[in-house]
Amino acid sequence: MTMDEANRLYNIPLDILKEYESWGLCSCGTTEENRYEDEDIQRLSIIMTLRDVGFSRSETKQYMQLLLSEKNTLEERLQILSAHRRTTLDEIHDKQKQLDCLDYLRYKLQKEIRVQQKKI
Repeated sequence: MTMDEANRLYNIPLDILKEYESWGLCSCGTTEENRYEDEDIQRLSIIMTLRDVGFSRSETKQYMQLLLSEKNTLEERLQILSAHRRTTLDEIHDKQKQLDCLDYLRYKLQKEIRVQQKKI
C-alpha cells in the first residue's frame, strides 16, 4: 500500500506517515514509491493511538523504538503508559475541581436570582 492509499483508507495524516518513515521504523524500502505492509499499518495504528491520548512526538518515537527493540521492553513500555495515565488522571481531577468551583459560583448566582425574583 502506498502512502497516499494509507492516508485515504485509514485516514492517517501524511505528516505522520512521513514522520514514521523518517524514524526508520517502517518496513517499506527506499524505492520511489514506498509500500506499507500490514505490520506498518499496525504500527501506525499504535502511533495514532499514542498521539490521540496526548503523547508528544518524542514520546511516541521513544515508545515505538522500545516496541521494536530486540530487547524485552514490556515493563518499560508499561511504565511509560502508566505514567501517562497518572498524568491524565491528575488533569481530569484538576478539571473536576474547576467544574466544582464553577458549579458553586453558578449555584450562588442562581440562588441570588431567585431571591431577587421573589422580591418583585
